[in-house]
Amino acid sequence: MPVPSSPDPSPPGGGLRPEHPPVTPLRDLAAAVGATVGTVEPGAAAAPTAAAGAPVSVTGVDLRAQGVRPGDLFAALPGARAHGAEYAGEALARGAVAVLTDAAGCEHLAAVVTRPVPVLVHPDPRSVLGLVSAAVYGEPSRHIQVVGITGTSGKTTSSYLIEAGLAAAGRVTGLVGTIETRLAGRRVPSALTTPEAPQLHALFAAMREQGIDTVVMEVSSHALSLGRVAGVRFAVGAFTNLSQDHLDFHRDLDDYFGAKARLFAADSSVRAHRAVVCVDDEWGVRMAQIARAAHPAEPDAVRTVATTGTADWTATAVCTEPSGSQTFTLTGPDAVERRVAVRLPGHFNVANAALAVAVCAAAGVDVDAAAAGIADVDVPGRVERVDRGQEFLAVVDYAHKPAALEAVVATLRGRVAGGRLAVVVGAGGDRDHGKRPLMGEVGARGADLLVVTDDNPRTEDPEVIRAAVLAGARAVPEDQRGQVREIGDRAAAIEAAVRWARPGDIVLVAGKGHETGQEIHGVKHPFDDREVLAAAIDRFAGAGSEQYGGTP
Repeated sequence: MPVPSSPDPSPPGGGLRPEHPPVTPLRDLAAAVGATVGTVEPGAAAAPTAAAGAPVSVTGVDLRAQGVRPGDLFAALPGARAHGAEYAGEALARGAVAVLTDAAGCEHLAAVVTRPVPVLVHPDPRSVLGLVSAAVYGEPSRHIQVVGITGTSGKTTSSYLIEAGLAAAGRVTGLVGTIETRLAGRRVPSALTTPEAPQLHALFAAMREQGIDTVVMEVSSHALSLGRVAGVRFAVGAFTNLSQDHLDFHRDLDDYFGAKARLFAADSSVRAHRAVVCVDDEWGVRMAQIARAAHPAEPDAVRTVATTGTADWTATAVCTEPSGSQTFTLTGPDAVERRVAVRLPGHFNVANAALAVAVCAAAGVDVDAAAAGIADVDVPGRVERVDRGQEFLAVVDYAHKPAALEAVVATLRGRVAGGRLAVVVGAGGDRDHGKRPLMGEVGARGADLLVVTDDNPRTEDPEVIRAAVLAGARAVPEDQRGQVREIGDRAAAIEAAVRWARPGDIVLVAGKGHETGQEIHGVKHPFDDREVLAAAIDRFAGAGSEQYGGTP
């Protein structure tokens, strides 16, 4: 499968760097990854010549030409549509002092440069970019404790809970994830769930420089497949669950699972030194087996978590408050029972909270302090309430895959006492087509009113996406589904659900959660479900329209 092309795998301007980076000789990098140091001459048809002149050293690395800073190594990688070396002229103009590339890249370089350029040549430069980046920034993940969380759902919520638990136990924490990056409390928006390797290692180095000792990060299947976390030393790896997602990128669920398993498998260069695995689904059971096989002489290096069945850490006796907050008994490997609280509703958040405490224990902090620390955590866009004084519950959630939507619908259904549930949802463009009808089916089965709308159509025709979601919804027998409506304009769809709601009802706006933009025809427009929902409530709450036949 083609990998993203240099120079634009992530937006410009993203990524923090240390103020005082190491100075690394190019020859040292070559020795570390088995590359060759040479020089490309302008217009040369031959292979690079042996390096001549004064030794070259670098202080940074970037694979985006527009992100290069003086003293950088520019990583010119082969891509699906273009070779990164075609952009070397811009990188050199911005101050790059050398280029990491392959033989084909050297040919492109010779055509665009106007002076001799030092090069680091490797047959597969992407495969060593992580190791090179780590070396350039002084192997920062070996000096801080990195906790990586993978899985389909729950990565973001678990990362917030873990960060809070570690901080409560005395750690100085960093966070890298879908919503934001945080350095000791300072927030930076995130462009990717997991940044590209140069940005990631630079970020770790900046965190280390600012006194952070523990970093919690989400690790996506794309990051594991494309080498974005190459060169990272994970102290603890955690697995939440697996369900259908990203099958536009992965061949099938087994391939998707295999990508996640790189955080735990014995033959993986990024295998975590300790593992915590939720075994509530069959994929978790399989992942625990893979992790244990990687630690045959260290049984305590792998811990399992369960809310059903047996595990090293088990959550039982769940009690849910009217507000949605939950408490449960968590029993650990030491057989000690602890009462743990989590503000977030839903059984899946009991699993996330139990996993978080177990991860904190694996990271070596006081368990009771960590458990107390997660009790007051709210997560942006995850079962997030929008309260404008209305007499019905309004919730925004990031659920954009069938299993996640089903879970949040079941959670909210459990809170309806004689009321009804409206679900506003769509599906993203340029992504897994197979999950679109499944989203419609889940929404139709669980809602009294399903409003199918646009999510992020991206470059696709929104009507085509909606048609696929609607097909799944209408395939559900009429006596097993709620009313189904199609309103493409997302703001109008949210407004319709609010107009429909009566006291005691619930309105769920799903799919985008914390996002603050909607991408249509490749252009991102400002759009925040929370703000739009709040505005609709302010204008229309209490309308109680029967337009959609809304009898209980």
